[in-house]
Amino acid sequence: MDRNELKHRLKVLLVEGLKLEDKRPEDIDDYAPIFVEGLGLDSIDALELVVLVEDQFHVTIPDEDVGKAAFASIDALAAFIANAQQAGAAA
Repeated sequence: MDRNELKHRLKVLLVEGLKLEDKRPEDIDDYAPIFVEGLGLDSIDALELVVLVEDQFHVTIPDEDVGKAAFASIDALAAFIANAQQAGAAA
């Protein structure tokens, strides 16, 4: 899957998985923050999103520091997933 397709899947996962009724995937900016000032998600949303991403993409977010970097934006999350999947395939 290419990076643009991955970003689209992440946006759909965000909207559908977190039931963001006032958002559409195409409304989400690739580089905007996902939490607080971005989409206005809170800590409960963060936990739900981590579980959704780990389940859907078979990656592990090992700690809070990695999570903060990975969930900075859709673009950052797509890069994290692509890198984690590549590392897993190489192992």
